[in-house]
Amino acid sequence: MNIDNLLTAIILIVVFYILFFIGKKVHDLIHTEYNLIVELVEKDNPALALSVAGYYFGLVLGIGGTLVGPSNGIVEDILDLCIYGTLSIILINLSWFVCDKLILYKFKVNDELIRDKNQGTGAITCGVCIASGLIIYGSVAGEGGNIWTAICFWAMGQIMLVLASLVYNMITPYSIHDEIEKDNAAAGVSFAGALVAMGIVVGLAAEGDFTTWSDVLFDYILIAFSGLVLLPFVRILTDNVLLPTVKLTDEIAGQEKPNLGAAYIEAFSYVAAAFIIDWCV
Repeated sequence: MNIDNLLTAIILIVVFYILFFIGKKVHDLIHTEYNLIVELVEKDNPALALSVAGYYFGLVLGIGGTLVGPSNGIVEDILDLCIYGTLSIILINLSWFVCDKLILYKFKVNDELIRDKNQGTGAITCGVCIASGLIIYGSVAGEGGNIWTAICFWAMGQIMLVLASLVYNMITPYSIHDEIEKDNAAAGVSFAGALVAMGIVVGLAAEGDFTTWSDVLFDYILIAFSGLVLLPFVRILTDNVLLPTVKLTDEIAGQEKPNLGAAYIEAFSYVAAAFIIDWCV
């Protein structure tokens, strides 16, 4: 790496962290119903910590997508980073509201995070933010697109996350909302894994150079819907191969103390399968 490339990298890193700080402040301004420092330090709220960590990770992924690809010169690179980084901040915060209104729609997410310190809710909002960060990453990475194509890919990605939540509810014998309201962290972790896996697949579908909608839309739909097919297949596979002597449903929702370890295995299975699709497609 020569000195010019090193200086360019340092400048882009500084701009990246400025945008990340702006994203943090936007989150703080939107969620005025609680004080983040008080909740994390004084009240030791692990549910909110999970949720905020997911938001920060999603923010890094979304802004980071702008840095992928060849350089067009330091001035244009900074301009693109500022424009698409700002867009990423807006979209990742909108994704949180999609989770609140369309995915966990039967209760108020902030009530579960703050009043009940519900780690199941924290895991799901963490998963939604990471999944949305992956979707935004795919939407802004690559050449040939613009702000409107990025917004369209993000919107289609959110639709896929909502569909994934509906499919997941259909393939699980228990109600996700009921289990989350019971403070079942295992159910939240399993669901979060499914959402992150969907984000990986949908992000892959949007990634790459954009030419025209007629060229990319069919492939996008084909790859994105493969993620929905993935969910029931992986759950059956996990139940019969990775945990053959037990039933996932019994471990996660059928006993007095839900089995968090089984939930981690299920979540891992979804994410691993999504990476396999990513490598093979």
